[in-house]
Amino acid sequence: MCHKSNTPNSVVSSSINKGSEENVSHNDFFSKSNILNDYRIAVESRLVSYTARKDVFMGRAKFGITGDGKELPQLVLAKFFKKGDWRSGYYRDQTLMAAIGELNWNQYFAQLYAHTNVTADPHSAGRNMNGHYGNRWFDENGDWLDQTEAKNAVVDIAPTAGQMPRAVGLAYASKIYRQNEALHDTQFSNFGNEICYATIGDASTSQGMFFESINAAGVLQIPMVCSVWDDGFGISVPIELQTTKSSISKAMAGFQRNENEKGLEIIEVKAWDYVGLIDAYSKASKIARTEHVPVLVHVTEVTQPQGHSASGSHERYKTPERLLFEKEYDCNEKFKQWILINGYASVEEIEEIEKLAEREVKKSRNDAWQAFRNDLKIDVTKGLELLKNASLTFNQVARLIAEFEKLQNPNRRDIIKTVKQSLRLMRFENSIEKEQLKKWILEIEESGHEKYSSWLTSESRHSPMLVPSLPPIYDETPIQVDGREIINQCFDNLFATNPTVFALGEDVGFIGDVNQGFVGLQEKYGEIRITDTGIIETTIIGQGIGAAMRGLRPIVEIQYLDYVYYALATLTDDLASLSYRTKGGQKAPVIIRTRGHRLEGIWHSGSPMAVLLNSLKGIHILVPRNFVQATGFYNTIIKGDDPAMIIEPLNGYRQKENLPTNLSEITLALGITETLRKGQDITIVTYGSMCRIVMEAAEELEAVGISVEVIDVQSLLPFDINHQIVESLKKTNRVIFADEDMPGGATAFMMQEVLENQNGYQYLDAKPITVSAKNHRPAYASDGDYFSKPNIETVFDAAYKLMNEAKPSEFPE
Repeated sequence: MCHKSNTPNSVVSSSINKGSEENVSHNDFFSKSNILNDYRIAVESRLVSYTARKDVFMGRAKFGITGDGKELPQLVLAKFFKKGDWRSGYYRDQTLMAAIGELNWNQYFAQLYAHTNVTADPHSAGRNMNGHYGNRWFDENGDWLDQTEAKNAVVDIAPTAGQMPRAVGLAYASKIYRQNEALHDTQFSNFGNEICYATIGDASTSQGMFFESINAAGVLQIPMVCSVWDDGFGISVPIELQTTKSSISKAMAGFQRNENEKGLEIIEVKAWDYVGLIDAYSKASKIARTEHVPVLVHVTEVTQPQGHSASGSHERYKTPERLLFEKEYDCNEKFKQWILINGYASVEEIEEIEKLAEREVKKSRNDAWQAFRNDLKIDVTKGLELLKNASLTFNQVARLIAEFEKLQNPNRRDIIKTVKQSLRLMRFENSIEKEQLKKWILEIEESGHEKYSSWLTSESRHSPMLVPSLPPIYDETPIQVDGREIINQCFDNLFATNPTVFALGEDVGFIGDVNQGFVGLQEKYGEIRITDTGIIETTIIGQGIGAAMRGLRPIVEIQYLDYVYYALATLTDDLASLSYRTKGGQKAPVIIRTRGHRLEGIWHSGSPMAVLLNSLKGIHILVPRNFVQATGFYNTIIKGDDPAMIIEPLNGYRQKENLPTNLSEITLALGITETLRKGQDITIVTYGSMCRIVMEAAEELEAVGISVEVIDVQSLLPFDINHQIVESLKKTNRVIFADEDMPGGATAFMMQEVLENQNGYQYLDAKPITVSAKNHRPAYASDGDYFSKPNIETVFDAAYKLMNEAKPSEFPE
C-alpha cells in the first residue's frame, strides 16, 4: 500500500510555464503578504481539524470529519475563485471556504456542535454534521440576492459523488446565460463567465455519478473545473483496488481533448507544490472561463494526517512507509519549507504566525461553545426552574431534579425527558405547577419544530402553496383536442413569456418528445431552450438542479416514471433535502416532468408512488388526471420557488379534452382535492389515470343501486390540506383508497393521512378498503395488465362487498 513517488529532492518547483499569458499575473501571488496570509489560513485550518477531533473524543460533538491535508491546493484554488463562481464540493472543503471568505472558524465550530441558530451556523442552522458548507442566497423577503456579487457555494451532501450531477447544472447555466441574449442583463450571471469548481475525493471517482457527470460535461462543453483530491485511499481501501491504472487522470485519458476533437483538459499536479498548483489552476481557470471547456485537475500526493474521520485511526491500514511519506510530504510542512528557503519569512515570523493561529482557533472554539451553551441554557434553565417549583408540592420530582443536575452539559433532550417523567408522576394531580410544565412542553416542542422540522418546502412569500386556483374557462361549444396538444400549448406559453424557462431530456428536442409535448418548440425557440440529452437520467436531474440554483426555471424530463430509479439518489439526497438542510437558505425550483400509469410491462408500468412519497419529501408530487390539470400545475409551480415532480397520465396524450380559452392563465392550487362525482354510500379516493377507471366503475355501481362519491386528490405531496375527504366520510361512512401502486404504497399513505392524521376513522361504519396492484410489477399485454393492476371490475367488486356487508339483503353475494 505504500504510495510511491518520483518526488524531486528540491521543494522549489520550477513548473511554471514561462510562456503562459497567465504568468503576468503570477507576480501578484508572490507578494510576502499574500504568501504569509495563505500560510496563516493553512495553519488555522489544520488546527481546527485537530481540535474538532479532540472535541469529538471529549463528547462535545457527535462526529468529526475534516479537511486536513488539503489546505494548500484549496488555498491556491481560492485565488482563482471569482465573484459569481460556484463551488459544488464535499465535506472536506473547509480551507477553500475559509479562503474565499464564506466560512469563519466560529461558524465551523458552531456546526460541529450543531448550534441551531442560523446566525451562528448560516450554512445549515445545526442540521448538518460538520464539514457541510454553503452560503445563503436570499434576503429577508425570500428574494434572490445578486449572485454575481457573491462567491457562491451549494451546501454539501455526504453521499459520495453526489455533488457531481448538480455541478454539471451549475456550469451548464453559464452556457445558457452566455448563449441566450435575453438573459444577458441579470443578477445571476455576468454573460456566462462563471466557473463551477467541483471537488471530489479520489475514491469517489469510482462512482457512476462521477463518470456520468464528467462525460456529460465533455459533451456539453461547459465551464466546470473538477478537482480530485488523491490521497491514495478510500477510507482503508488503496487506490489500486479502486481505479484503473491507479490514477484517475490516466484512466480518463481518452477524454482529453485534442486539435480535432472536443473533450476535457486534464491536468495533474502535486498537492504540496505551491508554484505548480498556481500554474495548474491558472491554466484550468482560464480554459474553463474563456473557452467553456471542462477541466479535470488531478491533485496527487495528498496526505490525510488524521485519517478518514474521528471514528477510527488510519494507522490501522497504512504501512509505516506510507505514514512516513505523509509526514514528509504534508502540504503545510512543504509550504513552510518553501517559504523559508525562498526568503519570504524568517523562522521567527513563521513561529509568530503559528502562535497567533493557535490563539485564534482556541478563541473561536471557546466563543462558539459558549454561544451554543448559552442558547441551550435558556431552555434548560426555564425547564429546571419550573421543575423546582413543582418539587415544592411533589416530593418525587426532587429525585428527578437531582439526577438531572448530575449531568454534564445537559441539552434540550435531557430537560424535556425530565419534565415529561415528572408529569407522569403528577398525572393524577391538578395544580398550577403542573399546568405550567405542560405549557412549557408545548412551547419547547413548537420551538423544536422551528429548529429541526421547518422549511421542508418553501415558507417564503414565493411558496407555490400560496398560488390560488384560477379555473379554466370554456366557450359555449369548446374545441376538443388531444391532450398532447394542450400540453404543447402550455409549454409554448411558458417559453414565450419567460426566458428563464428551458427544457431538456431524452428526445425532447428534435422530435418534440416521445408523446409530442414539445413538438415544434425547438424549431421555434432554439436548441438552447429545448435540448436533447443522452440517456443520463442522473445528470439530466443534476443539470436541472444546478441551473435552478442559478435563477433559471428548467423543466427536465424523465422519459417514463419507472426510470426515476436511475436518478433517485440525486433526487432524494440533494434536491429533496436542499431547503430543509439549509433551513431555507438555498433552493432549486426545478420541475421534473415525467409520465406514468397504465402502460403495460414490467419496466414501463409507471406507478412506483410509494418510493417517491417516502423518499422525496421536500418535492411536490403532482398527479394530474388530464392535461388541463397538468397545465394548471405547470403554471402554478412556475410561479413558486419549490421543486416539483409532475406525473402526466401516459394514456391521456391522445384522449380528447376541451380546450380552455385561458390556458396560459389557469392555475391549480396544491393540496386541493376535486370531487368528480357526488355520492351517498361510499367515498372512493384516487388520482391520475385511475380516475377514469373509478368513474366507469361508479357508473356500473350506480346501475345496481350503489351511490359512489369519487374524489381526485390531484396532488400527493401536499395531500388534501383542507380535509375534504373527511367531509365526504361524514356523509358516506365508508371509504376505498384506489391506485396502481403495489399494496402498502400510496393507498396506505392516503389511508394514514385521512384516517389517522385527519381523524377520519371516527366517521367510519365499515373497514377501510384499499384497491391496488398485485405484489409484483405488471405483466405484459392486455391480459397481463388486467390481472396485474386494478380495473373496473376490481373497483366494482370492492365497493359491492362493502355494501353487501352493510345491507346483505339489498346487495347479496
